[in-house]
Amino acid sequence: MNQASKLWLEQTRQAAQQPPLQTRQSLAVAGQVVGTMDGDLVRRLSSEQLRQHGLELVWSKSLWALQGEGDVTAVLNRMAQALREAGLCGAWRNEQLAVHNAQGLQVGTVERGAVRPLGIATQAVHLVGAAPDGRIWVQQRADNKATNPGMWDTLMGGMVSAADSLPQALERETWEEAGLRVADLTDLRHGGFVSFCRPSDEAEGHGYVSERIDWFEATVPESLSPDNQDGEVQRFELLERESVEDWLVQDRFTPEASLILAAYFGWR
Repeated sequence: MNQASKLWLEQTRQAAQQPPLQTRQSLAVAGQVVGTMDGDLVRRLSSEQLRQHGLELVWSKSLWALQGEGDVTAVLNRMAQALREAGLCGAWRNEQLAVHNAQGLQVGTVERGAVRPLGIATQAVHLVGAAPDGRIWVQQRADNKATNPGMWDTLMGGMVSAADSLPQALERETWEEAGLRVADLTDLRHGGFVSFCRPSDEAEGHGYVSERIDWFEATVPESLSPDNQDGEVQRFELLERESVEDWLVQDRFTPEASLILAAYFGWR
């Protein structure tokens, strides 16, 4: 690892851990702290908009308490609808993500498009796939992706939905993005995880990313080649390690893939 790579890695790690652009306060539902909101976002949601969804935001004990009938899931999903109608929501996916409290226990689920404006922590999974000769499979993201369109990524990367365990998400996303079955891969192992805490441009800049990404590595047998199934990948390339390293320092990979591949290479 040369000096340029060391400088790049330091800068990339710093970019992955950034404070909010504005002060954020804890968000609680049914007595459970589940996320954060900034004051400007709160002000942009009128009391009338919230009442239309049976909700009320109350400032209490240095946090925002989101009140309404029903359990955490019901209240948060009505909040997601209110954000959507106000134009303050991320891309609506009709996909539920798990919601955890401050102790890490799952207490509900929420629409994926609402997690960034509400500062709800998420989990993702990535797969680094190598050929038997050591070359590395990478994908180019579709130009219509909501985040990092056209950039390069690991063989597979996706969110862990509320319906999935981590192994289930690995299996599903590997098929959807790369057309590969995990059972057909060899030497599969958990490589580690990277974390991101940084501002998000969702909700007109009022979002915040708090995410853990678990990554795996495996060998793709010579007889197999990735084949995208969901339209979210433009193409795949099989690159020599040196080429991947060059692309990393040229910032051709997404921030998530960059830190994962650096960890895969053992860069410190």
